[in-house]
Amino acid sequence: MEIILKQDMPNLGHKDDIVTVKDGYARNYLIPKGFAINATKTARKVHEENLRQRAHKEAQLKEAAEKFAEKLKTVSITIGAKTSTKGKIFGSVNTIQIAEELAKQGFEVDRKNVTIKEELIKEVGKYTATVKLHREVEVEIPFEIISE
Repeated sequence: MEIILKQDMPNLGHKDDIVTVKDGYARNYLIPKGFAINATKTARKVHEENLRQRAHKEAQLKEAAEKFAEKLKTVSITIGAKTSTKGKIFGSVNTIQIAEELAKQGFEVDRKNVTIKEELIKEVGKYTATVKLHREVEVEIPFEIISE
């Protein structure tokens, strides 16, 4: 069954994507919860018209995200953490601390859009974080963990 997504769904697609899913998943979960609508002929026509109207706004958002990404590429972050004598961190460094450091430097980024390649950072060293600014725009930011 083909459906039109009303919002971003992890592992399925982004808002306004037309995807094919099993009938039961669509009828019993996605459509009743309001996450999607059935992709009938009329729904597809309405969907295409909405996409056509939204394309200009989307291009402006992407352009703004790319400009912001160019500014973010020059940033490097240093995070201080309490450590043992061997360089092990008490606790761990997470995306909240990275978002706070970016905010201190004047770059407001939602912590949910920041990901760290390593699951848990437990040692002093240099790492990279990825900031997703738009569906198609991502920036890698180097950061360093130092001992306080």
